[in-house]
Amino acid sequence: MKNQEIAAIFARMADMLAILGENYHRIMAYRRAAENIAALSRPLEEIWQAGELRTIPGIGETLAAKIDELMRTGRLEAYEKLKAQVPAGVVDMLLIPDVGPKKAALFWQTLGITDIEALEQAARDGRLRHLPGMGVKSEEKVLAGIAALKKRTGRTPLGVAWSLAQALLEALRKMPEVVQASPAGSLRRMRDTIGDLDLLVASAEPEAVMARFRELPQVAEVLLSGPTKTSIRTHEGIQADLRVVEPARWGTALQYFTGSQAHNIRLRGLALERGLSLSEYSLKREDGSEILCPTEEEVYAALGLPPIPPELREDRGEIEAALAGRLPILIERSQVRGDFQFHTVRSDGRNTLLEMARAAQAAGLEYAVVTDHSYSLGITRGVSAAALRRQRAEIEEVNRLMGGTFRLLAGVEVEMRADGTLDLPDEELAGLELVVAAIHSGLRGERERLTARMLAAIRNPHVDIIAHPTGRLIGEREEADLDMEAIFRAAAEHGTALEINGYTHRLDLNDVHVRRAVELGVTLVISSDAHDVNGFANLAWGVAMARRGWATAAQVLNTRRAEEVLAWARSRTSAPS
Repeated sequence: MKNQEIAAIFARMADMLAILGENYHRIMAYRRAAENIAALSRPLEEIWQAGELRTIPGIGETLAAKIDELMRTGRLEAYEKLKAQVPAGVVDMLLIPDVGPKKAALFWQTLGITDIEALEQAARDGRLRHLPGMGVKSEEKVLAGIAALKKRTGRTPLGVAWSLAQALLEALRKMPEVVQASPAGSLRRMRDTIGDLDLLVASAEPEAVMARFRELPQVAEVLLSGPTKTSIRTHEGIQADLRVVEPARWGTALQYFTGSQAHNIRLRGLALERGLSLSEYSLKREDGSEILCPTEEEVYAALGLPPIPPELREDRGEIEAALAGRLPILIERSQVRGDFQFHTVRSDGRNTLLEMARAAQAAGLEYAVVTDHSYSLGITRGVSAAALRRQRAEIEEVNRLMGGTFRLLAGVEVEMRADGTLDLPDEELAGLELVVAAIHSGLRGERERLTARMLAAIRNPHVDIIAHPTGRLIGEREEADLDMEAIFRAAAEHGTALEINGYTHRLDLNDVHVRRAVELGVTLVISSDAHDVNGFANLAWGVAMARRGWATAAQVLNTRRAEEVLAWARSRTSAPS
């Protein structure tokens, strides 16, 4: 079974146990196991076969036995028993904003409601308001939450969530009462998708900040508002939670509301070892006196740690690395000199070569690779070999017009055919400066065949880069069933680069795959996959995935100058295969 399948089973078990009111520590054990399995950079089956399950954080004897049962039999008796006890629709109620395990259990056990549709009807009929702890307003919140759930296809892609959060924060930053303002939670950690937005403000006048927040044009509904926290729902159906803290407590609050639950638990453990307690408000000594931390750096320093970048705060080894002085110096957007994939009107882009070149330069780039699709990809107006040769002349003309301040590199995004061959002959590919290969069709094929198709391209000396390797589209299409370990090892062996595609609905490779690629010494590139002049902004999201995957500037080709990139490509072509 795949990592994500087992992680999903454990997460579902945690939800069912919570609905049943089981022991909190048992519930959290399953949740942490699910998170850590989902974050593994190796196949869980490989770890199981090696007898190393207990090396995974949060996996003790009991959970290791359950993983063993799943691997051997494809089913888990404990999971089947829970499914027989708790209807699936009751677990699905937890997707509704403001409906937690206790409310889901109340609706089910008191009114016999077993799915969201029945819950909506009960709320419309006024049958929820009479339940313990409920009322008319609570009933209205359930209806509003169901409406919001219907509007959402799932978690919000990083780029979309970031833009919305910044719009909200910018309005607050204009207030003289606001000292600092920042996103927090999974958004600040730059996860590829976001649930609710967490926003944090430092101010000595929280009431004024809350009042302004409630009045912002993005607000469709105020869910709750108190002296230090306000929750709203935007017109897009996204919940945003704003917290206001005193400026002197900014550091501890920002750290607390940014780190994952597992990361924060580990930090609290470190604090206790040093005779301190850590909360969102302050560090406290054993005598009860407070240590106020206006900055996050002071929080980590008090615990004997260097600052840990927000993107790494997932309890995936970052605390051990920090204690040992081995935290990587992560790549930054300012170090990105070039872009390795964009499209023009010759295929499915919306702007000309010159327009895209000027936009790339305006985005702070020194060069960009032109990668219009090859001709057989049916969803685009792809380029033929003859068209590529004509485009090469156009590229030279644009480079002349740019006056040496920016450079286009001649490339293509060539399709990998079902039989493992490429859409263009080797002699045509040899005439290009960089070749990007990709799979766009047949992504639901068999694992062995798909993997072989990818490996054939990796081994082709004319292919420099594999684009969006897993083929996922967030919220629309899962990753292709590929042997990623074989792909990473082949890429490392043949010197073929793998792409981190920054398009907000791809983010492919994701952070977990990036981490494994980094461990195996794979060369990485970050691409915007821009299809218009605004698309180069996608590089920021690609950098975010690289940082979450522990990548440094040295491991990412974009940080090199154009001539260095071309020298790298020539060295690959001339090396023995």
